[in-house]
Amino acid sequence: MKAQRVTSKFADKMSFEMEVNNHKFMIDAGEQVGGENKGPRPKALMQAALAGCTSMDVVSILRKMRVQFDDFQVHVDADVTEEHPKHFTKMHVTYEFTGKDLEKSRKKIEKAVNLSEKQYCGVSFSYKQIMEVSSKIILNEI
Repeated sequence: MKAQRVTSKFADKMSFEMEVNNHKFMIDAGEQVGGENKGPRPKALMQAALAGCTSMDVVSILRKMRVQFDDFQVHVDADVTEEHPKHFTKMHVTYEFTGKDLEKSRKKIEKAVNLSEKQYCGVSFSYKQIMEVSSKIILNEI
């Protein structure tokens, strides 16, 4: 098993400098709890992790399948509890493609998404152990 390390270094008030694979960025809390909104919140980064992981998988797979598209976006919507500890109960992933003749490639697109969700994306795999994760695909023809 390979160990990975992420470092969170206190900056000030409620902000922290994060270091991930030699990349640094800030996280912060909102002003209502003493932060200054200098960066995203940790739970939002969980959504970003899922979006990024599956996005990279899908693009890599579609390139191998020679599927062309003009634009590709992944949106992750999540339900969060009201009570503490506030946590996600569900995430819904929307894969949105824009391009020409996408309907002709629908089966390949569906296969790429399925491979990411079920075989390659470690974030999706991890999240599915603790919450419901669903998805849909939108094809926007131009």
